Amino acid sequence: MNQYFTEVKIKDLGWEIDHQSKLMMAGSCFTENIGRQMQRLKFQVDINPFGILYNPQSLAKSLRLLMDAKKYTADDLFEHQGVWHSFDHHSRFSSSDQQQALEGINRQMAQSAAHLKTSDFLILSMGTAWIYELKRTGEIVSNCHKLPAADFKRLRLTPGEIVEEYRELILALWKFNPKLKILFTVSPIRHWKDGAVENQLSKATLLLAIDRLITGFGEEQCAYFPSYEIVMDELRDYRFYAPDMLHISDQAVAHIWQRFASKLLSKESLEINKKVLKIVKAREHRPQNTDSQAYEKFLLYNLNEINNLLKFFPFLNLESEKKYFELELNGYQEKSVK
Repeated sequence: MNQYFTEVKIKDLGWEIDHQSKLMMAGSCFTENIGRQMQRLKFQVDINPFGILYNPQSLAKSLRLLMDAKKYTADDLFEHQGVWHSFDHHSRFSSSDQQQALEGINRQMAQSAAHLKTSDFLILSMGTAWIYELKRTGEIVSNCHKLPAADFKRLRLTPGEIVEEYRELILALWKFNPKLKILFTVSPIRHWKDGAVENQLSKATLLLAIDRLITGFGEEQCAYFPSYEIVMDELRDYRFYAPDMLHISDQAVAHIWQRFASKLLSKESLEINKKVLKIVKAREHRPQNTDSQAYEKFLLYNLNEINNLLKFFPFLNLESEKKYFELELNGYQEKSVK
């Protein structure tokens, strides 16, 4: 198949992510797409503790707040059309109940702060260099939450502004967690509302800033994964986009995942993935006849597979799958007795 596209060469960083590694992924939709795949395969990954974030300044702020163990109060929220929001968070943290919104935010903050402190890898995905500044405070917001456009000032960051912010941030992160390796990427999803030219200028700004950071810090603990370039070159076809022609398709996500996994995952984890995926797919399977002996054999087989995997890889979290098959088996046996 390689003869039909220009393959993007990915540097061999000498990094190995395995199932015992702890990861935090933050930023744009790339983190959701790849992070969900890693979660499904039982990697220890924390995804977007503030929800999806697009611009580098909001992303940097979120990491600083985690390091500072920020606890949100009612003063940090605002109400709009009956819903309470945080300008630091995606709308998935919003709620019509102020206390519920605060509890959800602070619960996630505590969990993610602890996870970041012990993480081996931090994967940061930047989506756009455009920012929205709340006029009345000068604050850069992570999400406008559908407030009137007149409330905000729209600006494009320069590479220098991003570099200045991240030089200090990276040093703070390494002081907070000295073993942390940081992998940058630029989201391949286009921000078409910015305009075609503006979107390209935005992506170029991010790429220039990241290159300067990696050049400055070196690639031992700071590197780049070319997800943007893979879509632009290897998948240069609208067949690899969703119906909106802006987001990428499931097929494109699978291709990026394959490239990511083949370059950054350990050989052992690549083998574990195959076995875990079989169990996960079996858990997702919806059988037509749950009263047959074939279904009992199916349940016993998968429980045996889980136990064998845990015998060799006790660090895998297959508790949900094991509990599911045990409950199904108990239900089958109870029906058989009757």
